[in-house]
Amino acid sequence: MRAVILVTLSLLVGVARAWAEDGPATLESNKTAIELVQTHANYMWVLIAAALVFFMQAGFALVETGLTRAKNSINIMMKNLMDFAIGSLAFWAVGFGLMFGVSKTGWFGTSGFFLSDFIPGEDPWVLAFWMFQVVFAATAATIVSGAMAERTRFIGYLIYSAGISAVIYPVFGSWAWGGAFKGGGWLQGLGFIDFAGSSVVHSVGGWAALAGALVLGPRMGKYGSDGKIRPILGHNMPLASLGVFILWLGWFGFNPGSTLAANKDTALIFVNTNLAAAAGCTMALFTSWVKFGKPEIGMTLNGALAGLVAITSPCATVTPLSSVIIGAVAGVIVVLAVLFFDRIRIDDPVGAISVHGVNGAWGTLAAGLFHINGFSLSQLGVQLLGIVACFVWTFPTAFILFRIIAKTVGLRVSPEEELEGLDTSEHGGIAYPDFGVIAQSGGISSSGGPPAFGRTALVGPQMAPARQS
Repeated sequence: MRAVILVTLSLLVGVARAWAEDGPATLESNKTAIELVQTHANYMWVLIAAALVFFMQAGFALVETGLTRAKNSINIMMKNLMDFAIGSLAFWAVGFGLMFGVSKTGWFGTSGFFLSDFIPGEDPWVLAFWMFQVVFAATAATIVSGAMAERTRFIGYLIYSAGISAVIYPVFGSWAWGGAFKGGGWLQGLGFIDFAGSSVVHSVGGWAALAGALVLGPRMGKYGSDGKIRPILGHNMPLASLGVFILWLGWFGFNPGSTLAANKDTALIFVNTNLAAAAGCTMALFTSWVKFGKPEIGMTLNGALAGLVAITSPCATVTPLSSVIIGAVAGVIVVLAVLFFDRIRIDDPVGAISVHGVNGAWGTLAAGLFHINGFSLSQLGVQLLGIVACFVWTFPTAFILFRIIAKTVGLRVSPEEELEGLDTSEHGGIAYPDFGVIAQSGGISSSGGPPAFGRTALVGPQMAPARQS
């Protein structure tokens, strides 16, 4: 007991001496201390938000796996895993420099490659900033995976993933966001609003997905020779639903984290993000209910995501009422867009083009229509210019990349491999080894549409012989 008292007294004496050496508090010292606390809070918030956005990779993986057939589950998980692994390396080596490096022209950066802006012993903000940006780059890359699911060669997909993370995403990102670090993009200079990336992340991913789906062509059996659409249903809607919940949670890092600071602005962004998702989910539910006669789960899930995508651009610059309107419109748009792309025979198994490409454009436009400070025709013009610039850059570039991959290493698997399933042909595995896979008829497409043939379902080995659908 005596020893404890002596140790305590010695600590108190040490603290008192330290305070005496520091001298009395002044306005200047208090200001410095407050700024240091704010700086540490900024670091902490940005890195927590980055972790939430990273968790969205799990959400995307579950959504895509659930909305596709069991025989391709391993392949889809592998693609989502490698999007982040390869994307991180490509963004570290090239993408970050192109997006945020010093730019004299406003078109792309020319410094900061291989994280060369980091200097040991100096302010490490570039590391926190890079970590937040790399998870955004991975999100843009992984959006494409769903539209190209069930028929893409794994090696071809890996090459694409590196390409979008290193060049396609960063170049447009530099136009809109370069000034957030050392750059300064031409769109940003015009006053383009895309706070968290309806265009920069989601439309880039969506338009690249459109290019990939066009180069690949539809899955076997998707469209009949008689012109009829034959939706192919996913095997696990609970997985897809869980994925949407995870994505909804991750968006609370995606949008509020884009403040890049721990401040009071995050409150409005949180509320707007949630309200738009809720409105999109609800309106997609009722739209699909009217269209198909049943409250369809696939469309409802995509409605929530469409609302989230649409509010990503204007989340900091609109009122909560406006966010409800923006999300509600997105929920209707996504249903109509999914049906439209099916009608023109563009096979998108998860509705990625509709959710991210189309509603990314809608959200970017909405930032000009519903600005909290009032409507401005000039702002609307800038928003339209950004939407067009995003498509004109992303779609042709991605299309050319996919065509090159198709002509060299190959982009699409053989018909035999597609029928067998990519888990076996590409990875030598089976996602559900203790279950057989049978086909069922009836129901509505997982992404919406008329009654489907070939729903895949898992059954125990005692119920049916194991076979792939």
